[in-house]
Order: sequence, then C-alpha cells, then structure tokens
Amino acid sequence: MKILVTGATGFIGKELVKKLDEKGHDIVVLTRNKETARFHIPIYCEVHEWDPEKKPLPTNSLKDIDAVINLAGENIASSFWTENQKNKLMSSRIMSARRIVQSMGAMNEKPKVFLSASAIGFYGDRGDEELNETSSEGAGFLSQICQSWENEITKSNELGIRTVICRLGMVLGHDGGALEKIIPAFKLGVGGKLGDGSQWMSWIHINDFVDMMIYSIETPSVDGIINAVSPNPVKNVEFTKTLGRILKRPTILPVPSILLKMGLRDLSDLLLYSQKVSAEKICKNGFEFKYPKLEEAFKEVCEHSYHEIKIEQWVPQSINKTFAFFKEAKNLEKLTPDFLKFKILSQSTPEIQNGTKFTYRLSLHGIPVTWKSKISDWKPVSKFSDIQIKGPYSHWYHTHKFEEKNGGTLIKDHVVYKVPFGLLGDLIVGKWIKKDLETIFSYRTKTIDTLMNN
Repeated sequence: MKILVTGATGFIGKELVKKLDEKGHDIVVLTRNKETARFHIPIYCEVHEWDPEKKPLPTNSLKDIDAVINLAGENIASSFWTENQKNKLMSSRIMSARRIVQSMGAMNEKPKVFLSASAIGFYGDRGDEELNETSSEGAGFLSQICQSWENEITKSNELGIRTVICRLGMVLGHDGGALEKIIPAFKLGVGGKLGDGSQWMSWIHINDFVDMMIYSIETPSVDGIINAVSPNPVKNVEFTKTLGRILKRPTILPVPSILLKMGLRDLSDLLLYSQKVSAEKICKNGFEFKYPKLEEAFKEVCEHSYHEIKIEQWVPQSINKTFAFFKEAKNLEKLTPDFLKFKILSQSTPEIQNGTKFTYRLSLHGIPVTWKSKISDWKPVSKFSDIQIKGPYSHWYHTHKFEEKNGGTLIKDHVVYKVPFGLLGDLIVGKWIKKDLETIFSYRTKTIDTLMNN
C-alpha cells in the first residue's frame, strides 16, 4: 500500500515508518520542517512540508494514497498546561485532523482507510471501573481534548472511508516517551509509587502499538474506536515495583499526590488519573500482542543501554562512484561542519581496509578533542563501519551501507552510541549531545546532496 503518515518524526512515528518500510509499503510523510525531518525519519521516503494550523495539505500529497495514519499533535507533556499551552494542544490536534479530512473529501479517488491517534484521556479519572470503547466520556481537560479531536476524525466516515481511532495509553519504549522521563529516577534509586499507588495504569509497548496500527489498516474488519492498550493494565504500585525489580533498584520513595499537583499543576492528571482500559475489542479482531505483560515489556525496553541514529539518503550516482567518495578519508572533512574544526592527523594504511586506524582532531564547544577510530566490516562496495577506539563517547559504532536503488544509490547510516559517564552523562549533557548530532548529520546530508547531485 501507499501510506501517508503525519507525525513521523516523533517517538512513535519513527518506529511506525521503519516497520512500514520493512513490510514493503510505500510511505509519504508530512512534516513541519522538511530539513530537520531528514535526521528524525529513519528511512528514505517522499517528504512534504506541511503546517496544519496554517495551510491545507500539499497538492498531490494524497495522490494514489491507500491509507492515512495521523499521529500529528503537540506533545501533551512538553510543558505546563497554561491556557496558551492548552490552546496549542487542542488546536494542533483538531486542525491536523480537520485538514486531512477536508483534503480527503476533495479527492476523486479517496484513501480506503484513515487511522488516527486519540488517547484514553477520553475516559477521564474512573477509579476501578473497567472501560471499553462504549464507555462514556469523562470530565476534565484531557477528556475535552480527546472528544474534540475525535469529533474531527469521525467526519471521515461521511466520506465513506473506513475510520479507525486508536485511544492510546502510556507507550513504553526505548529512548523516548514516558519511560525516558521516569527511568533516570528509578536508576538512581529514588523511584517510587505516585500518590497512594492505587490508580490503574493502561500501557502498551511501542512495538505492539506500531503492529496494531499496521494490522488495523491491513485488516478491513477493524473499524471505529479501539483501545490501544495492553490486555493487562496494572495499578501504579505494581508498575513501580516491576520497574524497580527489572532495574534492580529500590522503590521506597513515594511521591505524594499533593507534591505532584504543586509541582506539575494540571499536568499531574497524566500521572494520577485511574484508567482501567480493556483491549478486548482489538483482541477479538485477531490482533496478538508480543508484550502483553508488563515485566516482558520492561525487560525489552531496559535491555537497551545505547542511543541510536538511523538516516537514509538517496543520491543519483552509481554505487561504485558513491562508495569511492566515502572511502576517501579526506572527504570526511568536507562532510563535517566548520565549527568542529575537524582535521585528519593520521591514517595507518595507504588505502582503507579492515583494521585501518585513523586519528582525528576536532573541537567540541571550544574543547580540543583527539578521536581515534578503526575500520571494520569492510565490504566494498556495500558496507563499512568505523568504531571509536578513543574519543568523546563511551561507545561509538557507525555503520555505512550502500544499496542500488532507482538508478542511483541509497546511503544508509546507522550509529549506536553511549554518552560518557553513564546515567549522569545522559542526565547532564545527553540532550545537548543529541542536538549537536542533529546539527552535524543535517549538515552532512545537505553537503552530500550538494556534492553528489551535480
């Protein structure tokens, strides 16, 4: 299928487009910033720039589209819920859904299915009540935003388009989402139950949610509202104890409700609302969870101790010419921003081969750094890797792959890295390092475009 995706640069969207690509679907992405999106989207695909609050969908972005998946919306937990922020949260969701439905309505050949995210916030704070897709709406801002959001989404039913709304619970995954904020406290041994710990938490592993979305667009019997949660919700006290057990850390420091409300204000609703949500409908439709139990989900997430970058870029050059460019060490200087003051000092062999060692000099925020690396996985003209021997990271492994595609070459970069000083390094400088790498790789892709499109 040819699938249009919004929100592809986010925590969930990146995993979604990667899985869609693996399954052989053609993907079109709509994003606010086309240039920065290239760093965040892990696959090569068609990308259009679009700001849903300012303009309709780009012309022809829906041409030949079979399915639309909408994940667009301001991050619900990005800042305090001031009146201005509430307006942003509401508007970003309503306008993206409205623009998509309007554009689909204008098409002669309409998409067959429209899937959009919503959230279990729709149900409000419901104590021990078991909630299914027919349960009534709740009270409060979270419910209001979901109700307004879904009202826009369901207008696609009037167009004869099969419409699926995923009411999403807490998403558990590596390097993003709720756990990115929660795990550091637990690793430091200061995690604990929230409030009295009696509130129900309905969660889902990110891989299961991605699989659920794909299953829903591929399965005609999936229709209407579905709860995108695990079949096994848990109370907060069990969530806390399970995470502590997996991380082998104590969980004896509770956070009283009053402190959460004082510190987070209305945002504390995300942590204190009790929502025991059923996944029975999607299970009856034949969907099978890989991580139905919390302990299994936590084990999968917590086994990752690294950060990851994946970028794909197509150039209109032969694979031989493309590989020849990248095997020349001097070209690495061309692909590095000037502010790094990057310079190759030595190369252990005249020609690059397995085991070739390099010594570089660069400047990180004004601090001179020596970087030594070694070449491995040397397979002309398809692959090679460079591994840090000495340098600013605890671990750095950068794999370069080259594949023939559409008369040119698809360049695939895959970086696995660890920030120095472990958890403290992540907490103190992790975000800055990530931002620096975005700047560096964005410069690299632009420069490759310039040098290899001529």
